[in-house]
Amino acid sequence: MSDEPITTSKAIHRRAGTTFYVATRVLPERVREATYVLYAFFRIADEVVDQPDPPSAAIQREKLETIRSAAKGGAYDEAVLSAEDRAVLDGFRSLADRESFDPAEIDVFIDAMAQDIEQTRYETHEELSAYMRGSAAAVGNMMLTVMDPAEREAAEPHARSLAEAFQLTNFIRDVREDIRDYDRVYLPKETLERFGITEPQLRRGEMTDDLRAAIRTELQRTESLYRHGVAGIRYLPADCQFAVLLSAVLYAEHHRRIRDLGYDVLGEDTSLSTTRRLWLVPKTYYHWWRTGDPETAFYAASAISEGDGETDRHGTVGATPEGIV
Repeated sequence: MSDEPITTSKAIHRRAGTTFYVATRVLPERVREATYVLYAFFRIADEVVDQPDPPSAAIQREKLETIRSAAKGGAYDEAVLSAEDRAVLDGFRSLADRESFDPAEIDVFIDAMAQDIEQTRYETHEELSAYMRGSAAAVGNMMLTVMDPAEREAAEPHARSLAEAFQLTNFIRDVREDIRDYDRVYLPKETLERFGITEPQLRRGEMTDDLRAAIRTELQRTESLYRHGVAGIRYLPADCQFAVLLSAVLYAEHHRRIRDLGYDVLGEDTSLSTTRRLWLVPKTYYHWWRTGDPETAFYAASAISEGDGETDRHGTVGATPEGIV
């Protein structure tokens, strides 16, 4: 891979993915540069549909299909893409050839981005999870391909849980931004109805005890995914485990921040300070060094407790890890 795609991708990652960028920096070089390229690829596709004042749906679809074709090595109209996009796609294509990515993972990811053009509401958690098969799990699967774990089959369900946990943390953190800037609500309708929450209330930024209870419930559901996800870090190559552990600790820290704000995701800034993110690096490393076990280190360093029992991917107590698909 030439220098330009890596340099461009790294700049995008540093600019747009501040939390994940910190963890990427501690990946081994053989994985780090590939991760810059993967992140940038995911980002340029995501930005097609994540614009406060987007172009028409037809234009968005055309660009996504152009990205799909370029990512899979097909012909495409260069005029549709910026110079930055083309550099990222050149890097992704080289990476895809080297790693032999499953083309289906590219398709399911682009399909999820296209879904964002039309679908802005989700009825149930199961419907949202189906969307995240493309928007989150495909990301985790491509990362696994780059890391190349010896026990890939054992690692995959845990990787999906962790990828979904990261995205759900973002959805909870960004409730205000999503409805204000993109007219999207990722809190499922079943949750809103259960707690008597209306969309006008979200738009007004009206924080109530019912909404606090809903956010608390969604955090708990997401934390069950973290627990299942970090249990699989041990299946990853040894030189990748700390970086993935650190990613989990950093993303989970948003839960502490949200709790400290009294679950107010409508009126308060839920982002993490640079100081906080950087402080978590040595804290996590200390517990990693002390225990030698990523799962134990996660519970020692993160905002998430070990919990009282096994939980399935959708937060139902009683399922065993072997039963999680």
